[in-house]
Amino acid sequence: MISLAAVGGVALIELGMALTPGPNMIHLASRAITQGRRAGLVSLSGTAVGFLCYLLAAAAGLSALFAAVPLAFTVVKLAGAAYLAYLAWGMLKPGGRSPFAPAQDLPPVSDARLFSMGLLTNLLNPKIALMYAALLPQFMDPHSGPDWAQLLQLGGVQIVVGISVNALIMLGAARVSGFLTARPRVMTAQRFTSGGLLGVFALRTALSRTPASA
Repeated sequence: MISLAAVGGVALIELGMALTPGPNMIHLASRAITQGRRAGLVSLSGTAVGFLCYLLAAAAGLSALFAAVPLAFTVVKLAGAAYLAYLAWGMLKPGGRSPFAPAQDLPPVSDARLFSMGLLTNLLNPKIALMYAALLPQFMDPHSGPDWAQLLQLGGVQIVVGISVNALIMLGAARVSGFLTARPRVMTAQRFTSGGLLGVFALRTALSRTPASA
């Protein structure tokens, strides 16, 4: 059984990561604003399945794989860093968009498409990959049971916190969008802040070390 300290540590880290602008927030907010809360919930279900995929991969030895094959971790982190940098540029460039800006030009898509987009966005999210490959193992205790069992418990904590925060963001996206649309300067400040944070995280992701050397 994992300790309360481990539960609290993982919960706090996931809370901070979930509140930082990233692929999941952008996707869920844009879909909820464009197609409504139901579309946001369908997308969120895909996000949840993505979390489960990472959890099962971690329990099966994802960290050990990255430690044994550093090139695999390098490919994942560089791809993730490039994706974050692309999202950051989309906000920082002249005429860039806030994730909470109304997107009339975003075409509605089917439920299956919403689900698959939510799943793929989460699977390509470098923040989640780093969480399971490098951060969760730091909260494991050799006296608290098998590694896989601890990873399942720690991952469960991450999923509960992550889904809860993303659900709140999705449910409040339309209201936040209306607030920011009525205040262009605030929306501009939010856009540059979000883009800057994404850029910083892209750099940190690119410079992160493999789990073996971290």
